[in-house]
Amino acid sequence: MGINYEELLGSDAQQLLEHKCETISQDQIYVHTPDRIDDVMLESSRSPAVLRNLQSLSTTGRLAGSGYVSIFPVDQGIEHSAGASFAPNPLFFDPNNIVKFAYEAGCSGVASTLGVLSSTARRWAHKIPLVLKLNHNELLTYPNSYDQVMFSSVRQAADMGCAAVGATIYFGSPESSRQIQEVSEAFEMAHELGMGTILWCYLRNGAFKVDGVDYHSSADLTAQANHLGVTINADIIKQKLPTNNGGYKATKHGKTHDKVYSELTSDHPIDLCRYQVMNCYAGRIGLINSGGESKGATDLADAVKTAIINKRAGGMGLIAGRKAFQKDWNEGIKLLNAIQDVYLDRDVTIA
Repeated sequence: MGINYEELLGSDAQQLLEHKCETISQDQIYVHTPDRIDDVMLESSRSPAVLRNLQSLSTTGRLAGSGYVSIFPVDQGIEHSAGASFAPNPLFFDPNNIVKFAYEAGCSGVASTLGVLSSTARRWAHKIPLVLKLNHNELLTYPNSYDQVMFSSVRQAADMGCAAVGATIYFGSPESSRQIQEVSEAFEMAHELGMGTILWCYLRNGAFKVDGVDYHSSADLTAQANHLGVTINADIIKQKLPTNNGGYKATKHGKTHDKVYSELTSDHPIDLCRYQVMNCYAGRIGLINSGGESKGATDLADAVKTAIINKRAGGMGLIAGRKAFQKDWNEGIKLLNAIQDVYLDRDVTIA
């Protein structure tokens, strides 16, 4: 698709593009295809309306018909403050520009807040699938408290013509039990009203940092968060790409098994992500990894690298926001298109 991986990724290109998973082989997972709804989701309890809306995410934008999705998320105005998020590019203070950008970038859908989508739905709901993010962690409370609280309702999403709803659970936090119950009930209602469900499966607990090492994105802990997420009927799981492993061993809580580390994972980033996929019911439920924060000059290479890891591991796509909207409009679209090109590139295969 025109991407020079060697030039963009340097020494990482070969080890990412030529790796073969010897931990969990590709024949043990459900690989994403254009017929994923028929091949996998049709066996589930999802209604025809839910299946139609999930299919709309797979048939919109540049990735239409590929089996993969590219979702543009903008809820950082609440999660990180509007100033911190939009000062680099003030165009995005305007909700219409958020959805317009996703549309022009050829995204599969746009996920945002009640305020953003309610002010733009009549113009855009029939052009690009909308995903209403139901809950948020706001940082205006002082001192900061980290808790996901409901800002909107499933009924509001249905009234706006949303294709899906999204929510975050902070697994491992003191508030996680309440969040699990709230989101499970919201997802049940979303399915009753014909919408898909996307769960941000994040970890949050100070005890997940041990001896100076942060295990919030360890493969074993994030994979278990994924497994909890699919248990409450998430149709798509959003997760951070693994940065290490052995969180259970370090924190010495919960339960794990030695084979997780000796046979089902390795140090290779694709193998670590493959374990995340395996915990999404062996890939029956799609895994999308997050693009992460903007770091400036390395954003394009970082985004393409994440897309390669996700695709080759058996993931369903990428959800990237700040790396794109904190840039010049055209440069941001170029970055999202580069991510999409990875999923369109037939030479980038399942490992």
